[in-house]
Amino acid sequence: HLYGDSTARFDISGVPVSLTQVSSYPWDGAVDIMLEPQAPVEFTLHLRIPAWSASAGLKINGEAIRLADITSDGYAAIKRTWKKGDNVRLDLEMPIERLYANPQVRQDAGRVALSRGPLIYCVEASDNDSQPHRLTLPRTATIEAQHRPELLGGVVTLSTAALADVSDGWQDGLYRPEPPATAETRLTAIPYFAWDNREPGEMLVWLRDG
Repeated sequence: HLYGDSTARFDISGVPVSLTQVSSYPWDGAVDIMLEPQAPVEFTLHLRIPAWSASAGLKINGEAIRLADITSDGYAAIKRTWKKGDNVRLDLEMPIERLYANPQVRQDAGRVALSRGPLIYCVEASDNDSQPHRLTLPRTATIEAQHRPELLGGVVTLSTAALADVSDGWQDGLYRPEPPATAETRLTAIPYFAWDNREPGEMLVWLRDG
């Protein structure tokens, strides 16, 4: 269900079994599962196929398996007699998605959030030239993922072109008949779990949708 690096040991029908997962999850959707039963034993291995993964691939010992034939209620059920050295390879596509709230959530009306794989992203002042509340994410903007090993212990960031409201010409006024001018800028988003680990500053999950 959780695809981080791990090892589990358990008995099935009296046979000791070791199961080891190796992955770069949640940054990458490739998961290798190695099974080491002390003797051949039959059981069903259930693998979670998350709703956010529009496309997934499965191989057992290098042989492709049709997930549609064995998946129900979000889980792939692999029933077989497992032997020492069996390998399961699961590849989960991790698309970057724009998320919109139900129109009844008035606080998020006209706004959009970003996700990649299992992670929700946010925009922090630390990574952007403009304050997050001034930013608008155009619907036509292409969003790119980049692995940043030097940032926050190693994360995948999202970056894209955006528009920023410009405060020039307002002097000390709070209101005026003309809307603010906008300027093209770059927007960088980090995983939500990693925010508030640098200097204090503004943070937004729900950005203005353009």
